[in-house]
This record gives sequence, structure tokens and C-alpha cells, in this order.
Amino acid sequence: MAGHFEATPGGGAAVALDEVEISILRSLAVQLLELIGPGDQPADGEDPLAALFAEGPSEPPTDPALARLFPDAYGGPGGPEGSTGAVKPGEGQELRERSAEFRRFTEMDLRSGKRDDALAVVRTLDALSPAQDGGAVLTLTGDECLSWLRSLNDLRLTIGTRLEVSDEDQGEEGSLYRLPDTDPRKPMVMAYLWLGALQESLVETLMP
Repeated sequence: MAGHFEATPGGGAAVALDEVEISILRSLAVQLLELIGPGDQPADGEDPLAALFAEGPSEPPTDPALARLFPDAYGGPGGPEGSTGAVKPGEGQELRERSAEFRRFTEMDLRSGKRDDALAVVRTLDALSPAQDGGAVLTLTGDECLSWLRSLNDLRLTIGTRLEVSDEDQGEEGSLYRLPDTDPRKPMVMAYLWLGALQESLVETLMP
């Protein structure tokens, strides 16, 4: 089980983590929470329903990592994400307006969901009962597995953006696997690859 998730009764999963792994996962989840930012709580005397339906931002975040977590729904002026066709005259402005409208009414919910997932990671780690060597077996329910999957993906997107990782970097022959130990990026690259292995293991465990 060490380093790999295994299925548990009821649709959950479990994995053995050592003390260092627990510390790294918790630290990364807390940093993700700080990046996403605190939730918008109703002020004293404010109608909770009004706060619930408050509009969010219309412009994409300036932080590249946040922009990766909350991309434009319609790809911005360059066209829909993944589109290779040319943008027709005037279409760029229309796409910007559609993206802004979509962001205004969805980003707050998206942020709330990502916060909840990261909090689930922190709380399940905090609930562990470490053994004498500091390690523990993390056992997740089905719902907690889904939160972990989403949060692991968010962490990899964030770290990958900071490292400016491309698809070519990630294969077995990619540059990520050939970094010398003296490269200052090495610890974060190792974390990135490890998170990917954890995510893949959890996906495989949950597959029917």
C-alpha cells in the first residue's frame, strides 16, 4: 500500500504515508488555500442570500497560477480553448464579453469548491493517528476521494504553472526527469511528479 492507493469497502481508498509525505501534502494544501483566498462571508447585518448571489470578478486573475485554475470559459480573444481556427473580425470582443459574463457568475462558486476540496485534504490529514514512526494510513470515503482527486489536480496545475511545465517535459524522456540535483527547481519538480503518481494511483483505484 505504501505510496499507492488501494480500494476500501464502500467505494473509498486508503494509502500509507510517512511523516514527511503527510507534512508535504498538508503544506501544499494550505498554500493552495492561501492562493485561492478566503471565502466571501456575509458582513454583519448583510442578507446571506444577497451575499450568496453576489457577482464575482469579470476579468481573469493576474497571477498565472490562478489564471490556470480559473481559465476563461471561451478562451478569451484567441478563441475557445483548444481552438485552432482563425477568429473572425469582431469575434474576439464577443468572446471576451462572453468569458467575462461567465466568470462573473461562476468564479465565486468555483473558488468555493476548490477551497472545500483543499480543506478536505487538510482535515483528513489532521485526523490521522500517526504510528510511532510518524507515518499513518490515510483512509478516505468515496466523497473524500473525489475531493482529493480535484485538489491533487489543482496542486499539479499550480505547481506546473510555476515551473512552466510543458507536455514535452512530462514524458519519461522529458526534461523533468533529467534535472540535476543542483537545480533549484528539483524539489518542486519531485513534488509535482509525486502528486501526479498519487493522482494516477487514486484514479486507477476508483475505476470500476
